[in-house]
Amino acid sequence: MSQLQRIAIAPSQFQQGQILLTKEQQHYLGRVLRLREGDRFIAMDGKGKWWLAQLAGEQAQVLESLLVETELPVSITLMVALPKGNGFDEVVRCCTELGVTCIAPVLSDRTLLDPSPQKLERWRRIAAEAAEQSERSFVPTILEPVAFNTGLSLVTGHLSFANSQQYICEARGEFPHLKDCLQHKGQMTNDKEQETIVIATGPEGGWTTQEVENAIASGFQPVSLGRRILRAVTAPVVALSLITASCEV
Repeated sequence: MSQLQRIAIAPSQFQQGQILLTKEQQHYLGRVLRLREGDRFIAMDGKGKWWLAQLAGEQAQVLESLLVETELPVSITLMVALPKGNGFDEVVRCCTELGVTCIAPVLSDRTLLDPSPQKLERWRRIAAEAAEQSERSFVPTILEPVAFNTGLSLVTGHLSFANSQQYICEARGEFPHLKDCLQHKGQMTNDKEQETIVIATGPEGGWTTQEVENAIASGFQPVSLGRRILRAVTAPVVALSLITASCEV
């Protein structure tokens, strides 16, 4: 199926074996992708469902459901202090490709960016596009930016600590390397509840001492990503790469 074009749809667009296409999707399929009546494409709803569909005017006929196994065996939540400029766009794009489940942008004491509501809409659109491009079954959830301490409460509030690992990446200090701390070595958990990994990466200038202490009090383990000082947009990608290398077989 890799040669077929893919588009992301809303779950509500799938109705009784048909996909009701929006005007934008009709334009994209017909004018941009140059698909004609009867041509096939793949539709994904961002919730894990994929369909082989055939273009039929303003809608598409679903031919069959597709089984796509591109997701990681663990759920990864990334708490990332918002970098300056448009750097977060690239974080969303790369981490979606790497398999992140949820991205929780946070405002730390050293955060320079004050995001607008339009930014959140843009990030969610980027996540959908990246999921489509990388053949993900799911589009990651992008939460609204909150203060770091609020983010700690939100993320850890619903975790099953018996089945989760929480790490905060700290550039300076004698902390163990993340790759040596990950307990998941490609083995699926026997528990019915999916294993969860939460990883927090800091802003330009790093986390403050108080922020690290607050994270530790919330059950986070401080870890290193190596001896070099990474940019705020590089650290999340390195962290996700280490986790996927550890758990994907």
